[in-house]
Amino acid sequence: MSAVLEIPRETIPRPRNHYTEPHFLTVEGLPTAYRRKGTGETVVFLHGAGMTRMWLPVYDLLAQRFDVIAPEHPGFGETPLPPWLRGIDDVVLHYHEMFRLLGLSRVHLVGFSLGGWIAAEFAAFYPDLVKSLTLITPIGVRAGVSGPDLFELGPERIWTHLFNQHDKIAEFASEPNLDEISFGYGEAIAIARLAWTPRYNIQLPRRLNRVKAPALIVRAADDRLIPDAIALQYEKLLPDARSVVIPRTGHALIAEEPAATAAAIGDFIGSVRP
Repeated sequence: MSAVLEIPRETIPRPRNHYTEPHFLTVEGLPTAYRRKGTGETVVFLHGAGMTRMWLPVYDLLAQRFDVIAPEHPGFGETPLPPWLRGIDDVVLHYHEMFRLLGLSRVHLVGFSLGGWIAAEFAAFYPDLVKSLTLITPIGVRAGVSGPDLFELGPERIWTHLFNQHDKIAEFASEPNLDEISFGYGEAIAIARLAWTPRYNIQLPRRLNRVKAPALIVRAADDRLIPDAIALQYEKLLPDARSVVIPRTGHALIAEEPAATAAAIGDFIGSVRP
């Protein structure tokens, strides 16, 4: 088995807000970080290409109603970057094994941005394990339009493209120091392995017909990073999908309006029949 590129935990910088110590589960040799809180039906929340190492307010609000598990993808947060990571399918297989180890049979699967792509692929490959599917400003399918290049924006411009409510950036952005820059570079490697080119899966639209679960597409009012047409394409392609728009938000709507986002997700999950 290939060695895991594991960074000592004491060298991993901590975000200034919302940090909590993770649990770790070894999944086929990879120590995988995850955070868990709440009781009730299980919700697995797959993060996007950032805002890791945190227990976000939206997680906490959902945990008031559900058993919320927030894992960190291979190469993100406090989960080391494995040499075998080459594409979204590697992450899907990783989570399939993680679910088995955690004893999860059917879950409410939620994915934000990059995590939305992973969640959609997982639901297509393992439809019997997904009770409901929520995709928040997702990527992963083509829609005939493209947004700005994530890799060309730079650390400052990326935040102003993520957030429409710029006064909330400081709550989630980390201190600009050498440790954070190094950590961000490490996550950028993982992002590039998953979504450098192409930033979609040409096979996914056909595969989405396999998804059995009802789906909710959560859209931003003004997403300046990822075209809303992608979210609308998911709504069109999934067999049983609806969408909701969270007012006053950009791409990072889970951070800008956590209460409204959690309420929309929670109400949708609550409407799903056993």
